[in-house]
Amino acid sequence: MALRMAGACCKWIFKRSLALAPRSPASASRSLLAGGRLGERGAQQAGCRAARPGALPPAGSSPHRHPVFLCSSCQDAMSQSLSTCYVYLNQTSRSFAAVIQALDGELRHAVCIFYLVLRALDTVEDDMTIPLEKKVPLLNDFHTFLYQADWRFTESHEKDRQVLEDFPTISLEFRNLGQEYRDVISDICRRMGMGMAEFLEREVGAMKDWDQYCHYVAGLVGIGLSQLFSASRLEDPEVGQDTELANSMGLFLQKTNIIRDYLEDTQQGRAFWPKEAWSQFAGHLEDLAKPEMLESALSCLNLLVTDALRHVPDVIDYLVRLRNQSVFNFCAIPQVMAIATLSACYNNPMVFQGVVKIRKGQAVTLMMEATNIRAAQGIIAQYSHEILQKVSLTDPSRAKTIHALALIREKSSALPPALPSRTPHLSPVYLSAAMLLAALSWQYLSATAAQAQGTGDMHEH
Repeated sequence: MALRMAGACCKWIFKRSLALAPRSPASASRSLLAGGRLGERGAQQAGCRAARPGALPPAGSSPHRHPVFLCSSCQDAMSQSLSTCYVYLNQTSRSFAAVIQALDGELRHAVCIFYLVLRALDTVEDDMTIPLEKKVPLLNDFHTFLYQADWRFTESHEKDRQVLEDFPTISLEFRNLGQEYRDVISDICRRMGMGMAEFLEREVGAMKDWDQYCHYVAGLVGIGLSQLFSASRLEDPEVGQDTELANSMGLFLQKTNIIRDYLEDTQQGRAFWPKEAWSQFAGHLEDLAKPEMLESALSCLNLLVTDALRHVPDVIDYLVRLRNQSVFNFCAIPQVMAIATLSACYNNPMVFQGVVKIRKGQAVTLMMEATNIRAAQGIIAQYSHEILQKVSLTDPSRAKTIHALALIREKSSALPPALPSRTPHLSPVYLSAAMLLAALSWQYLSATAAQAQGTGDMHEH
């Protein structure tokens, strides 16, 4: 949906990378989620929504860094192991944790566990110290560990290694979920692990490889989340069945992050941009950062932005189908943040010189406004028009960009069908949650800006 929401975009779950140099055996990668499914505990908590911050603070952590805002009745009803899972959620995701905890009922717990399982999988894939001959079997077999009560991995040196070291707690809560949820999470974990293993030594060369790579690391998350939405019955079955639209939701977010993070990734020896694109303009991917290569760099950048824009009509079609308010907010906020980020990146030399991010106030406004389909369509149309205004007469991708924007304009101006809503109005609880999310996001963005400034001092960007 994965999982750096605020800042200059939002990772649907994780973002992973391929090394520029030939990969060593321990190469690095970096990251982007029928009733009674939780049994008695689920019945107790099904009507409970997020309400207040400050509970369950992780040991030794700042409440601003790791906000938790489950309501007190939810906290009282939760088992110790489930409470621990929410602690891990807030420790490993400062931003995505907020939108997960704003989801309705038992879906909140399913998505929390889904996130933690994929975070654990991603931590294995990220860890440079694990030899390739050990990492590949771990990735391929990871889904089986969900049913092994005592399985844990204590050899990781990654910052999020606690989700591996205490995996028995996460797997316990996974097994406490209903069968519908377990089937989805296990299947996505299996497919993602296989995809990670495949790309450990494989280059993202052709544009179709870029699509496949983004499918493994983000599209599958979109598919899994959509299936969880439908399994919860908060959304209709077609939301989980239409895997093409769900895949596009993930690809749009993932590509936006890959585009935005060019400089950071190349400085760390990582390559996300597909060779088929950048090889048209430079001999080596990192050459695009050279001042004398600026015109070629912008042409490559705009080509990739245009490719990402082709997913936006699917994004709109997906959002139109959503009927539950908490699910809509969960899905729409990252998408409008992404289109705003793409607008900021398009034809912008700063992609190759520093950090491109949307303003804090702009981000909070988007979060507050993207609460219904007409508002989301309006935001998408606004930023699409901004991109159109920047299209150069000499840009090699000009015709394709204009065509992609025309399709978005047509889709964003179409009135959505009048679907019956499962949450027909914004109650005070939802308005309070939205205001709280905005406040937490402001704190996160402030922290991110300070961190980015420190990183910029080190890397001269």
